Amino acid sequence: MRRVAVVVVVLAVLLSTGCARSGVTDPATTAARPFSVVETGIPELQRAMAEGRVTSRQLVVEYLTRIGLYEDQVKAVITVNPKVLEEAEALDRERAAGRVRGPLHGIPIAIKDNIQTTDMPTTGGTLAFDGYRPPYEATVTRLLREAGAVLIAKTVMTELANWVGGAPTPMPANYGSLAGFGFNPYDPRRDPREATNDGRPALATGGSSSGIGTTASFWAANVGTETSGSILSPANQTGLAAVKPTVGRISRYGIIPIVADQDTAGPMARTLTDAAILLGALESAVPDPNDPATRRCQAPANRDYTPHLKRDGLKGARIGIPRAFFYDKVTPPGETTERGGLNDGQAAAMADALEILRREGAIIVDPVVLPSVADPDPANNYLTFPICAGASQGKGADDKCTIVLKYGMKRDFNAWLRTLGPSAPVKTLTELRSFNSLRPARGTLKYGQSRLDISDEIDLEADRARYEADRAKDLALGGARGIDAALKEHRLDALLFPSWSGADIAARPGYPTVIVPFGLIAHVQAPPFPDAFQARPTPFGLSFTGTACTEPRLLELGYSFEQASKRRVPPPSTP
Repeated sequence: MRRVAVVVVVLAVLLSTGCARSGVTDPATTAARPFSVVETGIPELQRAMAEGRVTSRQLVVEYLTRIGLYEDQVKAVITVNPKVLEEAEALDRERAAGRVRGPLHGIPIAIKDNIQTTDMPTTGGTLAFDGYRPPYEATVTRLLREAGAVLIAKTVMTELANWVGGAPTPMPANYGSLAGFGFNPYDPRRDPREATNDGRPALATGGSSSGIGTTASFWAANVGTETSGSILSPANQTGLAAVKPTVGRISRYGIIPIVADQDTAGPMARTLTDAAILLGALESAVPDPNDPATRRCQAPANRDYTPHLKRDGLKGARIGIPRAFFYDKVTPPGETTERGGLNDGQAAAMADALEILRREGAIIVDPVVLPSVADPDPANNYLTFPICAGASQGKGADDKCTIVLKYGMKRDFNAWLRTLGPSAPVKTLTELRSFNSLRPARGTLKYGQSRLDISDEIDLEADRARYEADRAKDLALGGARGIDAALKEHRLDALLFPSWSGADIAARPGYPTVIVPFGLIAHVQAPPFPDAFQARPTPFGLSFTGTACTEPRLLELGYSFEQASKRRVPPPSTP
């Protein structure tokens, strides 16, 4: 029903234009030829509007037409803005009057459905919030509107940013009880294997954010959120460039939380140019009084990251290669089984990437040892201190994992619910769990709710000391004894991680990462797909990670690599 509603809204909006097909001449423009939005970047869109070849309204029509054509196949949208044409027309009038707010003026952008909007529902992908309109907008929503962005839609997401169903039945990426599954445009088929034949995609979409609509050119770019991999993972899986910012660079006010210690919003786009433009719009010029963490980093001049898009950004840069676990299999202390490492296709891609880096003048330091990954004491080793995230890691069984996320979900989710006042559909995490338990027939318990369960059993007062100890350990393992130690010892500009594999170790101290698409590799699964299925290639990217507030330098490195490689391949299913 949710999918039908999306298509109906798209058709209604398109019909209001007088025609529902691509390439329709907009009476508000003098465009002499059809304008294609497919794979078109933000600077090109701006140039076309400035030259009078297209209007914002016509861009919206073109994007909505693509949603109408392909949404049933990939399921990228949870809500279409019913007033999107009116908003685009208003921005066109501003342009005609000589007012252009900035590089996002008139550009259609989508946002994740855990980011609050008052003119569209904000659901977090959960049935309990179906149709809910909060009493205030997120800071990032306000900033996007002030920058002139046209908020065209809200994207599908893993329910509550994938803090619902953990082990023994983990919730797959981009599933929610409200909207079902999203599908990857690089292979939009269902998984045929018996053990996973539950409707999920054959090619995972990654993370809890969605890159589906951006890679399919349903809009120019989108805003995701990450706690531990939910921007980087979907960017990797859907062939996108993205920036996972330092926690605190972008305000978290008005975004459904997991844990304030690690949550952040960030841009996802087809190029780093587009991602850099969007990043500047998401950052406040001054700290947000509603989010004290926004004092952590200094915004660049005019909130403009594009001066850091340097073609020669790799020349002389020192790039570290953290081989253990991230490239090569290792056996963690106290264990007998190897973990981590790359398959043959991934290893070949990274070897190719290193050659490009050297050719562009980078100094490759290989290998680099992260002390927290190499520590022989299991009590001090990053690999032996995972996130408590499933039914087997509840109270009394959680001494070997960090409780930061499950503690934070109860503390910060309940605090967020209180900001909604009497309009909140549920008032506490306990009420949400009860709501889900009463509606299994509607998909609320398709994968259980073990993560909500282990969060709700937390006692915020009695367990505070344990949380603080685990938070300190996370900061040490990821930061002081992890990323920071390696950067300092080898005087590095960044660490280079395959795909999104460094997301968790960077997320714990809240450090930034820039990911760049690097083509397609063979899609290998265990157990394998049936021979007759013929899995299609999967996107693959690589990530530059640094210490806090180093996004400008990471963008220099990432952009230089992107321009030297230019390996992104558009998805074949949404031409």
